[in-house]
Amino acid sequence: MVTATPRRFLPSTPALQALEAVDRLGSATAAAEELSLTQSAVSRQLQGLEEQLGVAILNRAKKRLALTPAGARYAAEVRGALQKLAQAGLNLSANPEGGAVNLAILPSFGMRWLVPRLPRFSAAHPGVTINMTTRLEQFNFATQPYDAAITFGDGDWPGCNRIELLKEQVIPVAHPDLLAQQTVASGHDLLRLPLLQIQTRPQAWARWFAAKGINAPRLSGTYYDQFTTIIQAALHGLGVALVPDYLVAQELSDGRLEVAIDGPLESLGAYWLVWPQEREGDLGLSRFRAWLEDEVSAEAEDMLPR
Repeated sequence: MVTATPRRFLPSTPALQALEAVDRLGSATAAAEELSLTQSAVSRQLQGLEEQLGVAILNRAKKRLALTPAGARYAAEVRGALQKLAQAGLNLSANPEGGAVNLAILPSFGMRWLVPRLPRFSAAHPGVTINMTTRLEQFNFATQPYDAAITFGDGDWPGCNRIELLKEQVIPVAHPDLLAQQTVASGHDLLRLPLLQIQTRPQAWARWFAAKGINAPRLSGTYYDQFTTIIQAALHGLGVALVPDYLVAQELSDGRLEVAIDGPLESLGAYWLVWPQEREGDLGLSRFRAWLEDEVSAEAEDMLPR
């Protein structure tokens, strides 16, 4: 049986909006301007919030309005709740049948692997809307308005269910002109070329060289924030990129990139669809999960020897 939450802990939406705006913008003046209120009205909202909760959220020792540490922590949780409320309203307006999925995706994997497949999902489930947000940081279902996320890792996310989508293999690739500048007969030869590195996996090259039995204590090179940009750098001849093979299949096929050294190395993780256990029964998410499982199974069967 679901019990009602005491009204004392359910302040009005305007009061919560005032709190969130002050915390985010840093002043009552800026919050008042954004909310189309007077500064005194914002102050009254926060004072009323304090009285209702029975906890000091305003630091009155300073001349300017500021939040206490407890108030700032509360504001961070309120921000997530307001985002979820806004997203729920958007979903209801866009799809009254409740078939929307708010999905956090990794930029490169989402654009290269998922998006090309989505027309098949749309054809099979025209009533389900997939809303996608790209993000490099780890998701937090407790504070962010996501129903599910596609992420990379070892499959260990407490309180979540998951489906493995793709194991990753990384290969070193470069522009043919760069590789033609010198003989690349072994991994040692790559140490004489610029090595492009990615911020999210700073040890990738070190692990690759270690797997080849090569001592490479000092690796230098330019850093990029995601695979999409590091691939573009490789295409322009700026260096050798260590990237998942599925991301450069087209570039390798048409000759714009070449594999510097054969022999892919399996990464320490895989790509997963992850969702909080409490959303297990959501209609749109259930259909999306089932479709993804079919996609992954069909691709695995295609890779079996005939």
